[in-house]
This record gives sequence, structure tokens and C-alpha cells, in this order.
Amino acid sequence: MPPVLSALEAWQNFYVIIGSSAGALTGLQFVVVALVSDMPDPSGFTRTSATFATPTVVHFGAVLVLSGLFSAPWPSVGSLMVVVGIAGIVGLGYTVSVARRVRKMTEYVPVFEDWLTHVLLPVAAYLVLVIAALEGASHPAVALFAMAAAAMVLLVVGIHNAWDSVTYIVVMRGNQEKARHGRDRHR
Repeated sequence: MPPVLSALEAWQNFYVIIGSSAGALTGLQFVVVALVSDMPDPSGFTRTSATFATPTVVHFGAVLVLSGLFSAPWPSVGSLMVVVGIAGIVGLGYTVSVARRVRKMTEYVPVFEDWLTHVLLPVAAYLVLVIAALEGASHPAVALFAMAAAAMVLLVVGIHNAWDSVTYIVVMRGNQEKARHGRDRHR
């Protein structure tokens, strides 16, 4: 077995763990969306979900896809690097479209943390995937660590963004309940 393919084998447990985590967290994100579906929408949350909730699922999905790719029995590392490079390019393109949506938002004014976790870190992670795929043949050990780091960044960004969504929903629900109870008392 070529050294690069045996190096890939050494990463199996890592990708099983983060792939399983990404799959479970994607399911939880669907629960969050279900919680929002029965809320009145005075704050424009539904309109902002394409900007904030959907990318979270996409990043979890990217980690899940990477996990599947790195767990597959590739005949050569070159074909894997091509697929990972394409995935990185697609992720970059998607994140640029997210940045455009963030910039055009009117329902909410994004703060630095939003830009960091919804645009800057994902761009960095997908860019690392592209660069590591290009360097995979000449520096396989470094490339494999870089790809793992990119996957971890996407997973952590997804966790942060899912948590951010949940806390936003809890606060919005609390505010709606307070407003409803205030209206009920004045009747």
C-alpha cells in the first residue's frame, strides 16, 4: 500500500467521529427549524434563516461529506485530492453567496461575530481545503492535517452558529411571551 493511502487509513477514526458529530448536529438543526416554524415572525427570522441557519446545515453537511470521502477506499490519493479540491471550491462559492446575503440584510444588523462565524472562518476553512488538495501529492502529511483542521473549523463554526440560533429563538420566544402576557393583562 502506498504511504499516502496508509496515512489516509490512520485518519479513519477521526473522520468517523467528526462525521457522526456533523450528522447528529444536522439533525438537531432540523429540530431548531421545527421550533421556529410555529412562531409568529415579527422579527423576520424566516427571512434571515437562509443567511444564518441554512449555512450551518451546509457546513455540517460539508464535514459529513469530507468524512465520507476520507473513509472511502480510494485507489489513489490523487482522485481524493481532486474531489476535496472541488468541494473546497464549491464551499468557497457558497460562502461568498452567504456574505452577499449578510451584507444585504435589513431585518438584522450583523455584528463582527456574525461576519467571523458565518463568512470569515468558513472562507478560511474552504480555502484551506483547496490549497491542501493542491499540495496533497507533494506534501501529503501536511495536507491531511490541514484538511482535518478545516473540517474541525467547519464543525466548530456550525456548533457556534447553531447555538447562536437557539439562543436567538429562546430570546425571541421569551419576548413574544412577555408581549402576549402584557396584552392579555390589559384586556
